[in-house]
Amino acid sequence: MTNLYFSLKRRAQQIMTLEEIAKYAFMAFAVVAIVAGLAVGYMAYDAGSWADSSVADINGYVMLIMLILGIIVGLVSVTAKEVTPFLIAAIALIVTGTGISVWSPLSKVHELLYYWATAILTYFVAFAAPAAVIIAAKSIWAIAKEK
Repeated sequence: MTNLYFSLKRRAQQIMTLEEIAKYAFMAFAVVAIVAGLAVGYMAYDAGSWADSSVADINGYVMLIMLILGIIVGLVSVTAKEVTPFLIAAIALIVTGTGISVWSPLSKVHELLYYWATAILTYFVAFAAPAAVIIAAKSIWAIAKEK
């Protein structure tokens, strides 16, 4: 009986740890997406293009960080109650981020605003896409197990 108690207690501590990891991953994602979006957006503005090799290199690393954080959050963060709202939000982000550039009119005000908005939205999408895929797969798996 004592072993069962300690086993359950240890499991509860592990769950708490996963929730903390997900919470910190989500906070890190928001900070990294905004700060990196501003920095890389400025680099692209200064270089005059996203195709500049230094901008492309940094952009690739930031995208990798966003993908890793998205995977972490997708694996451990979203509860069954939060699946539908998260997937709807992720779909909205992905559709907005992959369609026609909604930020292009900002370049008429100041081109830097366009680069900043594009970079930040791109990083949000890079985070949301893997999280959405993992959460959708987990949902499909749960539905299939019930039948």
